[in-house]
Amino acid sequence: MARHARVVTWNGKDLPPEFQDLPAGRYLVEQVDERASTLTLNEDAGIEEALESYGRGRAVGAKRARAIVDAVLGR
Repeated sequence: MARHARVVTWNGKDLPPEFQDLPAGRYLVEQVDERASTLTLNEDAGIEEALESYGRGRAVGAKRARAIVDAVLGR
């Protein structure tokens, strides 16, 4: 299942129209920390691709993942 994020501004009282358009189901709502750095489009796409790959059962263990990241970062 693909995950799609929506950024919604909420006044703390009224239900935003973005929520009213969603189909029935369970949703995760998380407050955005405005001070946090944002991902680039490429970083976001890479994470989405990794999640989809994981969903298809194509995953590696934590030690192998660390080795891959260390190699990419030259550590």
